[in-house]
Amino acid sequence: MNKLLIARQLKKTYSNGPQEIEVLKGIDLEIDQGEVAVIVGPSGVGKSTLLHLIGGLDKPNSGEVLIDGRDIFTLNEEERALFRNRSIGFVFQFHHLLPEFTALENVMIPVMMYQSDLKHVENEARRLLNEVGLSGRLQHKPSQLSGGEQQRVAVARALVNRPSLVLADEPTGNLDKLNSEALYRLILTLNTKFKQTFLIVTHNEMMARQASKVIELEDGRVKIPAGR
Repeated sequence: MNKLLIARQLKKTYSNGPQEIEVLKGIDLEIDQGEVAVIVGPSGVGKSTLLHLIGGLDKPNSGEVLIDGRDIFTLNEEERALFRNRSIGFVFQFHHLLPEFTALENVMIPVMMYQSDLKHVENEARRLLNEVGLSGRLQHKPSQLSGGEQQRVAVARALVNRPSLVLADEPTGNLDKLNSEALYRLILTLNTKFKQTFLIVTHNEMMARQASKVIELEDGRVKIPAGR
């Protein structure tokens, strides 16, 4: 299998006044192309921190992250932002949709930053909103959508650049049980249909049971399963 993501010895420390807090103490992980992998562990163990480092939203104190064979921390800020925009999709617990724009416009925005063919962008956004079951809600603004629908728009937005990797941070954390299950079924469908790779931080037990890989964090490190 093609190793889409490789993280080696990622360490991250934060300063709290005179105190240094070591959150990640040397994380190693690999994700294959087409996997749905989840990161689990107790609150405060560094799951979101790890996801932010992998996505290039924050920089580690040491270590490296290779996506499609490219070490993202050898890029300067502008290069990394461009790589992130084109190669990584993000879905967060809170959808972060822009309230003044329609669902269609919200999905289009990431590509409009560098794509001049707006008709192509619109067609791609329409296709994705149809894939996530929202073909009848294109012109609705976020306030006119349910929580589950808003998160589906966020998933479509994450996919609009056809990224190599989608990172999701507690994507069902703000949804009820029914909508959580529907969103995870959608992720599995997109993974099967498009071979889309997902790395998901979650407390959702159903996600953990059905994922192709589970990465458990404990005390700032990847927990090694018993017997290994």
